[in-house]
Amino acid sequence: MDKTRRDFIKNTSTLVALGGLGFHAKSYARIIGANERITVGIMGTNGRGAGMAATFARQKNTDVVYICDVEENALAKGINAVKKAVDKEPKAVKDFRTILSDKNLDAMYLAPPDHWHAPATIICCAAGKHVYVEKPLCHNPREGELAVEAARKYKRIVQMGSQRRSWPVLTQGIQELHNGAIGKVYMAKTWYTNNRGPIGVGKKVPVPSNLDFELWQGPAPRRPYQDNLVHYNWHWFWHWGTGEALNNGTHEIDVARWGLGIDYPTKVSSVGGRYRYQDDWQTPDTQVITFECPGASVVWEGRSCNGALVEGEDRGVIFYGENGSMATGGNSYVIRDVKNKIVKEVKSSEKIDGRDPSSPSAGLDAVHIDNFLKCIREGGTPNADVETGRKSTLWVQLGNISQRIGETLHIDQKNGHIVGNQKAMALWGREYQPGWEPKV
Repeated sequence: MDKTRRDFIKNTSTLVALGGLGFHAKSYARIIGANERITVGIMGTNGRGAGMAATFARQKNTDVVYICDVEENALAKGINAVKKAVDKEPKAVKDFRTILSDKNLDAMYLAPPDHWHAPATIICCAAGKHVYVEKPLCHNPREGELAVEAARKYKRIVQMGSQRRSWPVLTQGIQELHNGAIGKVYMAKTWYTNNRGPIGVGKKVPVPSNLDFELWQGPAPRRPYQDNLVHYNWHWFWHWGTGEALNNGTHEIDVARWGLGIDYPTKVSSVGGRYRYQDDWQTPDTQVITFECPGASVVWEGRSCNGALVEGEDRGVIFYGENGSMATGGNSYVIRDVKNKIVKEVKSSEKIDGRDPSSPSAGLDAVHIDNFLKCIREGGTPNADVETGRKSTLWVQLGNISQRIGETLHIDQKNGHIVGNQKAMALWGREYQPGWEPKV
């Protein structure tokens, strides 16, 4: 039996009963000097989390001290990723809540399934830990509001994984847009494409012995285990996931919102469905969401099962203005006049793979992580602060709500809430497993 497996068994046999999401520790936050080492715990390491664990570990004056996952193979992936990156072995832990009383732990990186994002963020903030949480910030709009409340109440740095907010060339392009490079901007088109296959019809089978499915479900009301759920396919089930719109559309909508400088749309409408295959996949594989905004419109096109490129890119954003357009793909941008003549093109030396679920670019992930760590050390607001993340996540959540009820939504410009539609507001939050309700 290898050491990672022994550590896993040891930790799972000494779990502390923490009473669901009602975990309220006294603050274990400590003051961190400019040159002090920051200690980090990682939650969720089957896919992106393992790669990000290694990237965190490579940062200056940063130690990854815990790897947390409810599945034994994923736990080993995270451990091995850190060992390969820096030749140090973090501790293996199944339940992330058991490490939050460690006064030397400064921050948590969170990459579990979507239904865990906001609840885990709230728990970590209450325990005095700073948080880098992957997009989407939350499973539903109410959770986003609670995550903001928690960050502010406990005075924690919370960065959402909208890493494009920290990409240097893209930041330059957005600044040019704001400086009038194409005049008044009145439209943004965003898209994501892929060639995902079918997930089949799941069979109800016993839970694998190496998976704690009870803890995997956490705050979500209990459902029986099926063999096409773990890993990754949970994205396409409304109970745990949020579909392609939040899985990837959050990134593009965030860039569009950034470029336009708009907090909330005025109207939202969505069309689409599960068209390509007949299987258990519940969320749309083909979806177009339109957002009417003050003085502009925004469109997101998602195609999970047809990888035809748009403007030569698998994903991206184009801004249209009175004097031309600006297209962004990866960490590059190109400005054209109204006759489609290239006026300026800026390319990045970083290689970007927009369909890589682990990381489009480890180098650019590191820039976003560095921004997070710098804010912990020096104060300030991170590039993708929790409030910024909440608003961008909300846009695509509104699209999914429109899709699910088949109606256009009207949006309150003060807070992003849905106006005059009780059926839609019924999806503003969710039910929780009794005892697991998130609390601030």
